[in-house]
Amino acid sequence: MDPRSLLRAMFDAAIAAALPDRSLPAYLPKPPKGRTLVVGCGKAAASMAKAVEDHWKGEFSGLVVTRYGHKARTRKIEVVEAAHPVPDLAGREAAERILKLVQGLSADDLVLFLVSGGGSALLALPAPGLTLTDKQAINKALLKSGANITEMNCVRKHLSAVKGGRLAAACAPAKVVTLAISDIPGDDPAVIASGPTVADPTTFADALAILDKYRITEPLTVVNHLRAAREETPKPGDPRLAGTELHMVATPQMSLEAAAEVARKSGVTPLILGDAIEGESREVALVHAGIARQVKRHGQPAKAPCVLLSGGETTVTVRGRGRGGRNAEFLLALAVALNAESGISALAGDTDGVDGTEDNAGAVLTPDSLSRAAARNLDAKAMLADNDGYSFFSGLGDLIITGPTLTNVNDFRALLVL
Repeated sequence: MDPRSLLRAMFDAAIAAALPDRSLPAYLPKPPKGRTLVVGCGKAAASMAKAVEDHWKGEFSGLVVTRYGHKARTRKIEVVEAAHPVPDLAGREAAERILKLVQGLSADDLVLFLVSGGGSALLALPAPGLTLTDKQAINKALLKSGANITEMNCVRKHLSAVKGGRLAAACAPAKVVTLAISDIPGDDPAVIASGPTVADPTTFADALAILDKYRITEPLTVVNHLRAAREETPKPGDPRLAGTELHMVATPQMSLEAAAEVARKSGVTPLILGDAIEGESREVALVHAGIARQVKRHGQPAKAPCVLLSGGETTVTVRGRGRGGRNAEFLLALAVALNAESGISALAGDTDGVDGTEDNAGAVLTPDSLSRAAARNLDAKAMLADNDGYSFFSGLGDLIITGPTLTNVNDFRALLVL
């Protein structure tokens, strides 16, 4: 058994299970009496739009915004590319255009909203009184703070003209059908891309408390906006959202189950630890290392050969100056924790093909990674302290580079114990 090949086969299966052309068509609604307008945002928005075009029966038009490099060929639905994770002018302009498109619709019309991870940054229309510069500054601060995705999106909702159900409110009285690919631990639709078409249970006070928790005090315009709390997001029961429905077309759990099936066919017992694991990447790595050792030494909770599978979204509190996303950080911390333990290999990667802001999806760790690193003068502990997982695995030639996958069910982790 080649650990690298098996780990990569599981990762590829996880991605394939979340591809829109496979998962989306079954959830398409019936064409309405009136117009069909397709709008959306996220890293999978373009491929979701293409899936709609390939399977929709009837007339339609629309506009979606996705990350640079994640475009797909569409005929009728315009695809705009914008920046992620820090929004840019292209994303702001696309959000403004989408908001204008949904104005003046009737009860006979249908808005098909395609949403996936990354949409919070890509659909970036500041609330009145705020600027794109304000949004960029707060995004950068949140990304460095260690805040989890639910906390980040709570803040984003209260700084936006379209998030937190505001877009759905603008669509009323048209019917709104949201098709979602979840990248959120727990698959909470109100958190995916900050829930533009979903009622928001959080408040301005909640958002302000999050900034206080992470000691974020700038920009002052953002803090003052949250303190003023002038116009709350639509809440559950808001009549403007009465004509909405939502379907999860792909989730992290679906992808983990697809990977588990690959393992079974190879004679390896899969253990799915969870699809919603959060926390600091290096701390999550310590827990995974402990479970892997228990399998190897005591045959618990399963005997080797087995693979530990998990999904979710960890965080990295940036203290160093190195390069690398959540998955590289996880693997480097895992390497230090395992300390070249024999028989344990691992893969961690983001299913969208981009780990943080780098060009890799993730990386592979093998029992000889530390010895190979030492031969190349790569100090794992020092590089972990500098948040430099990308450079460590790049130096070993162990990065996984897929390019944009055009889907996103967040992080995938697999520890193979032989």
